[in-house]
Amino acid sequence: MTPEISIIIPVFNEEANISPLCERIRQSMDTLALPIEVIFVDDGSTDGTSERLRQLRREWPALRVLRLSRRFGHAAAIAAGLDIAGGRAVVLMDGDLQDAPEAIPDFVRHWRNGADVVYAVRASRAEAPLFRWFARRFYRLMSALAGIPIPRDAGTFSLMDHRVVEALRRMPEQHRYFPGLRAFAGFRAVGVPVDRAERASGRSRVGRRGWIRLACDGIFSFSSAPLRLVTLLGFVAAVLALSVLATVLYKKWVTGEAITGWASTMTAILFMGAVQLITLGIVGEYIGRIYDEVKRRPLYIVAEHIGFESEDVPSPSCPRE
Repeated sequence: MTPEISIIIPVFNEEANISPLCERIRQSMDTLALPIEVIFVDDGSTDGTSERLRQLRREWPALRVLRLSRRFGHAAAIAAGLDIAGGRAVVLMDGDLQDAPEAIPDFVRHWRNGADVVYAVRASRAEAPLFRWFARRFYRLMSALAGIPIPRDAGTFSLMDHRVVEALRRMPEQHRYFPGLRAFAGFRAVGVPVDRAERASGRSRVGRRGWIRLACDGIFSFSSAPLRLVTLLGFVAAVLALSVLATVLYKKWVTGEAITGWASTMTAILFMGAVQLITLGIVGEYIGRIYDEVKRRPLYIVAEHIGFESEDVPSPSCPRE
């Protein structure tokens, strides 16, 4: 039977969270009485996640598993799930129970009423205050810099119609920021306030570096503002240099004062050096992403699929078209 709803859940070392997550999904989806499939994408877990998913598959036929050959990252795992999902609508959610499965029926209701995208707006967050502050600033920065309107406080947790999923499948980026790609696809979108809970068990697998990388993917993938910023910085440096030169000439030719100052010379040199290094860093970030794109390596490689028909599995050896 063709599923009406596909639920995609990328996981990495989530052995303790899988069973309660599946139970909550079953309870939430039973109220809809719709055929569903739940696709867990195991992103190279090193604990007992894979074995636990095999056990649950024997107990729940709607559960399917796509195991990647190694850890490719959260975005690549989502892409793998989207490539294989067969539902008329697809739900994306995390596997740490921070995204509430109880919100899915509300998503489905908005979808049935004509929405192509239903995304969760984080009404409240249970993370540390400093992280909440940085998250709010990031979403507002993305909204200001992006060339397209990206909803604020909206992460991955969402429902998308199959037309939106098809559009995302045709986007071959290596560095993927899904809220931005979802907004780029367009279509009619509706935001639903959802409280974001604490992580149920274990520690976050993303960490500070992961969040910084995600922020860079969002900014550099959807905005050329950093390049314009370094251009502006160059003009500012030029104006300061001309101002210093005018001051030196004025004092030399008008007042007759000789300007000495090793400190001022070193300050100017260090300032210009800093401007150049910042400029090279930002330009290098864009060039590095171009390099990643032209290599055309696959986003992920599938090691094993459980519960799928063989012909449904995307090719693990070819770049995405």
